[in-house]
Amino acid sequence: MRILLADDQTLIRQGIRGLLELDTEFQIIAEAGDGDEALKLTLELKPDVALLDVRMPGKDGVQVVQALRKRGDTTPVILLTTFDDDAVLLDGVRAGISGYLLKDVSLEVLSQALRTVVAGKTLILPAVTERASKSVQKKGTRFEAAEMPDVLTDREREVLRLMAGGYSNREIADALGTAEGTVKNQASSILSKLGVRDRTRAVLKALEMGWLVER
Repeated sequence: MRILLADDQTLIRQGIRGLLELDTEFQIIAEAGDGDEALKLTLELKPDVALLDVRMPGKDGVQVVQALRKRGDTTPVILLTTFDDDAVLLDGVRAGISGYLLKDVSLEVLSQALRTVVAGKTLILPAVTERASKSVQKKGTRFEAAEMPDVLTDREREVLRLMAGGYSNREIADALGTAEGTVKNQASSILSKLGVRDRTRAVLKALEMGWLVER
């Protein structure tokens, strides 16, 4: 797996590189110290996935993703962040990131995250999701759909929470002890009720509604 790593702090780049070099599955093909360099290298090298710091000189992580998508580049992007970047993360999801991780992530979690996004799935860790949800409630962030969504059933909320955790339909089915086809139907119902076209937007809408916070 060819990975581009961008962070303005050399020690953090070295730390992440050191983690990934423990697994022969991964190869860091380039490093960038700012957003402009990250954008240039991503367009030139076409990595399998880009790990981008949220806050960098020049373009920040979200702006890099926005610039990539405007140029038609679909490289999966994971933002590296801290808990202080909740609002930025929501902007990142809207821009088209595949996921985000805390910088103190373990090798096991980082490895699984990379595999998840390269497989075309979205990764939103539950712990960060809850934090982001509280941020949305506090800041009053507005989702583009104005209408109040239909109420989800208890089971649909369970499925939605697992979707927010980046789990596949099969994994959700295993976790809930049901059939994969049933989960697919429930996922379709969730998208329909929320008035959105994909899982990422469903999670965003649920964040705004405060539906992903444990009571």
